[in-house]
Amino acid sequence: MTNPNAETVQQLEWSSWKRVLVVVAHPDDPEYGLSAAVREWTDAGVEVTYLLLTHGEAGIQGMDPAKVGPLRAEEQRTACACVGVSDLIILDHPDSMLVYNLELRRDIARVIRQRRPDAVITANFDVEAYGGFNQADHRVAGLATIDATRDAANPWAQRELLDEEGLEPWSASKILIAGVPNPTHVTGISHSAMECGVESLKAHAEYLRVLPDHPKPEEFIPEMLRLGASQAVGVDLEFAVAFRMFDA
Repeated sequence: MTNPNAETVQQLEWSSWKRVLVVVAHPDDPEYGLSAAVREWTDAGVEVTYLLLTHGEAGIQGMDPAKVGPLRAEEQRTACACVGVSDLIILDHPDSMLVYNLELRRDIARVIRQRRPDAVITANFDVEAYGGFNQADHRVAGLATIDATRDAANPWAQRELLDEEGLEPWSASKILIAGVPNPTHVTGISHSAMECGVESLKAHAEYLRVLPDHPKPEEFIPEMLRLGASQAVGVDLEFAVAFRMFDA
């Protein structure tokens, strides 16, 4: 498959990165291709933090959210181990009812100031995505992440973070959006990192068990990464994760 915008898609230069922050709404959200890139980065010594805004407690129909939240958090910890992530933060915003507001922006900006990442990464937050309408929490999470990244850099925004918590402003260098149809950059993925990405999604076993029509991770993750590789310019890659990248 040929991307009509292929001439604009370049290789992502991440060799100078020391820290990365991934911000998503739910457990399993990093596992749809992105986690394979995370494995590449952690293998190279990059410190990656996952910030989940909810516990995903509303994600398994027929099961009490009080049981689902801890279950999904544990599955996410297993998924993190698959790709070398030891720093997992899960906030207590309500699953399926995530609200864009200053509180959410502050909670994300706090972690940005604490972890001081070179890049902040979130997932597609377009209204239309993944073959239909994007889930509401995904839309809120992405937009809040973009704005919180700017809040984190602005000494006059979210003043309590500095005045009450002593967290100095921090300017990330890049913002990356994963899972978009119009990427600007790709990062190549080794076969072993691809396999780790597959295993990270498989770690969400209970969540996937109640989704009988969900494609098998070992089938669609490699195909997704091959599509990403096909979008690169001037380089022969088998697997790649595609992003839309902006200066923060």
